[in-house]
Amino acid sequence: MDVNGITSTVNTYTAYDSTAKKAEKTDVTEASKASEIASDEGVVYEPSNETKTDSAKKTYTPNTQLINQLKADAEARTAQLKSLVEKLISGQGNAIGKADDIWSFLRNGDFTVDAATKAQAEADIAEDGYWGVEQTSDRILDFAKALTGGDPDKIEEMREAFKKGFKQATQTWGDKLPEISQKTYDATMKKFDDWAAEAAGSVEE
Repeated sequence: MDVNGITSTVNTYTAYDSTAKKAEKTDVTEASKASEIASDEGVVYEPSNETKTDSAKKTYTPNTQLINQLKADAEARTAQLKSLVEKLISGQGNAIGKADDIWSFLRNGDFTVDAATKAQAEADIAEDGYWGVEQTSDRILDFAKALTGGDPDKIEEMREAFKKGFKQATQTWGDKLPEISQKTYDATMKKFDDWAAEAAGSVEE
């Protein structure tokens, strides 16, 4: 999903009092740090409802519309994938006894798939597929930027949340994640690096 993170930039000005010799500087406040909550399903980042204004007079506000759009799309796609796997398992006489049976089933690779299912899976994880390296890493960055409003001070916090989520996914999988997951991790880290470099360049300018 090629959706760019949107940074809301609002210029603010210092109020001028004609009766004073000097204008008073507007106080700058920082938004409260959003909390990271680890749940069974992964890392949950709760964005602050407040805005943050930096020294360059830029205001960073979480992009709620984009956040909801990304979440709804991911949930729909995940449900579709889970349904496909459950049909695959039940079709081969295997019952799902507990939640992690799905991952164990896939991890062991002891199953066969029909031509249509294989074609769909290959399309989904292809270079330009929804679960492919580029689209998945793009969505992760888009989500991070939407949550923070593009605030460069939150880049490392978002990076750590991603790393924590990847670690939890590895534990859920029960072994080292497949190669495509490792490539997605590397691509995402590179995009965090690019975001940080871009932000540093803007500060210097």
